[in-house]
Amino acid sequence: MRILLVEDDHHLAVSLSEALAAQRYTVDVAYDGAVAWQHMTLLPYDLMLLDVTLPLVDGLTLCQRLRSHGVSSPVLMLTARDTSTDKVAGLDAGADAYMVKPFDLSELIAQIRALLRRGQMTPPTTLQWGDLELNPATYDVTYQETPIRLTPKEFAILELLMRHGRRVLSRHFILESIWHLEDPPGEETVKAHLKALRQKLKQAGAHRHFIETVHGLGYRLMAV
Repeated sequence: MRILLVEDDHHLAVSLSEALAAQRYTVDVAYDGAVAWQHMTLLPYDLMLLDVTLPLVDGLTLCQRLRSHGVSSPVLMLTARDTSTDKVAGLDAGADAYMVKPFDLSELIAQIRALLRRGQMTPPTTLQWGDLELNPATYDVTYQETPIRLTPKEFAILELLMRHGRRVLSRHFILESIWHLEDPPGEETVKAHLKALRQKLKQAGAHRHFIETVHGLGYRLMAV
């Protein structure tokens, strides 16, 4: 799941992004409304955390723009103003929920999970490709019922491949889908993670070409 955090308090933004990353979310951070809008037009987000008071473009205007462009992803507004008028303004702008600073981190994460569940058309289900099974909700991966231990990035790459099946995914696409926009690694990082992932799949009994390399284009799962 990819989240956009828009918060002009750098200390709070760093703390929140680290806490969300620990929950296995991919988090992009913007410190003003103009940069946030660039991110929103560049990538689809599963959820957006918007501070109300932002430089250049405020959170309410951002939320209104999103809704006017047909974006239905959940929006959670963050604000230091705790009045019914402010809450009504946020909800009228198209926000799905409203949290007042200072807030409890565990409550924020619980609210995010609830909004993500609500925003999904269907509940998370186990993904399957041949004898490989991956559960996005529990982070369990098995091949022929043999458990496979994966790092968070290996898990994210495998989930991405399984959701796209035989579609070829370039290294650039994998980077954009999984890593942060602010400091993405080089494409060799994707290659290294794929090498480790292939090795773990092979050890569990999968074919050594379970993840195929389509030379010059990218990667996909082998036909089953």
